[in-house]
Amino acid sequence: MTYSIAILGASGYTGAELIRLLAGHSYMEIKALGANSKAGQSIAQVFPHLRHLDLPPLLQIDEIDFANIDLCFCALPHKTSQQVIAALPSHLKIVDLSADFRLRDPAEYEKWYGNPHAALAQQKEAVYGLTEFYRDEIRGARLVAGTGCNAATGQYILRPLISAGVIDLDNIILDLKCAVSGAGRSLKENLLHAELSEGYHAYAVGGTHRHLGEFDQEFSALAGRPVHIQFTPHLIPANRGILATAYLHGKAKVLHDTLSQAYANEPFLEVLPLGEAPSTRHIRGSNYCHIGVVADRIEGRSIVVAALDNLTKGSSGQALQNANLMLDVEEVEGLTMAPLFP
Repeated sequence: MTYSIAILGASGYTGAELIRLLAGHSYMEIKALGANSKAGQSIAQVFPHLRHLDLPPLLQIDEIDFANIDLCFCALPHKTSQQVIAALPSHLKIVDLSADFRLRDPAEYEKWYGNPHAALAQQKEAVYGLTEFYRDEIRGARLVAGTGCNAATGQYILRPLISAGVIDLDNIILDLKCAVSGAGRSLKENLLHAELSEGYHAYAVGGTHRHLGEFDQEFSALAGRPVHIQFTPHLIPANRGILATAYLHGKAKVLHDTLSQAYANEPFLEVLPLGEAPSTRHIRGSNYCHIGVVADRIEGRSIVVAALDNLTKGSSGQALQNANLMLDVEEVEGLTMAPLFP
């Protein structure tokens, strides 16, 4: 069976990544592409690297006929996404890549994103989209909320360790480096080549980054009590990739065994041999996440490092993994391509 797919926000980075992934999918066919700012253009005009694909033209979202669409990916900005999704037909399965449905508490959404939620009915039905930990809920969901790319990377390190009780929950430091594509495709002065290259900088310092809302929600639920990590992201002059380094109080061998057991049967999460640290260059363009555990020089402290591609495993690849579950397709379909190297 072939499923008909629509992508809203197809002219952005995550939209282009979805198109790239779906081009090799055996059971999904792109039937509609929405991109209000580029409506009337072809994919070849917006993304020349995709010109070889036979795809429909870009349309205004309100021009799309959803009657025969089975599943819709929404790769739209937050605030916009909730308004659009609230108006979509009820028969549609939806995978949202924005931040609009990640936080279960509307008050928390308003706290982190600065405006009241405008689609509370849809927010209540949304399932958090960290695939490896919410599979059963995702299979039966109509609306799945994709995680933040930073939030996904940190959770792959920390969730099994929190659940197993093998780290000090009051001494978690997460230092994260994120490539510039994580900021989206819209023009921003600070992302110009001359402003960004030849250096990198911390941002949202002191606990203001919005993905902390996801960390607070997920880690506190796992621990059964409030867990508030220290988290500082850094913007690096690279196109793709996230490298997250967690500084933890816990024995490296125990942490490595815990993560290895937790991910032993996961197709896209690979725990490296003890003492080996991953690199973003080894996961670029793929749906894989590499995790390494290294003992600190001080007894009882450890460093855990995770690397993934923010556009693939951190966003569009995760979205497709969830869509496969929602449509009862093999979870790895369209996602087993090898990383790009060099």
